[in-house]
Amino acid sequence: MPMKKDTPIIQFINCSFYCSKHFKKHTMKKILIALDYDPTAQKIAETGHALALALHAEVVLLHVLLEPIYYSSTAYAPIMGFGGYVDMDFLQPEIVHELKKRSLNFLENTKRHLGDTIIHTCIKTGDAADCILETIIEEQADIIVMGSLSKKWLEELLVGSVTQKVLHHSKIPLLIIPTKHKY
Repeated sequence: MPMKKDTPIIQFINCSFYCSKHFKKHTMKKILIALDYDPTAQKIAETGHALALALHAEVVLLHVLLEPIYYSSTAYAPIMGFGGYVDMDFLQPEIVHELKKRSLNFLENTKRHLGDTIIHTCIKTGDAADCILETIIEEQADIIVMGSLSKKWLEELLVGSVTQKVLHHSKIPLLIIPTKHKY
């Protein structure tokens, strides 16, 4: 059967790892996929989901809303119909609620796209790396899948990104999907 050109192909044979402290075999049962609103999120979700299927593992899709003040800054890139907010009225509870609602919709659409109804979704608010690290513990994840949006992804990884912070503080493996914008 022919596959689509952009379909991720992942084959894992006997995919388990040994914990170095205790030399116990550990099977990966839960995969945490951290997504943002970037167009490359689809590639990250598909790759993480393919890994989960190969490992017969559960999937948790996570989206982190940054602190609401971020969305009023000039650094904010519009997402999902939001054009940015320039005044402090943004902090009104109904606006924050709307962001959470749209984030949940984003994750539910991703879940439908993957065709897997048992995927768990999670939305957090705060520092992205801290929220990812908290979710690892709460969900008892065995591996994290996330992307690196920089064209120079290795440079971003070494200089101080969310990915770098998660890699530095996580006690579980991290699968980084290098992605590039196509304009």
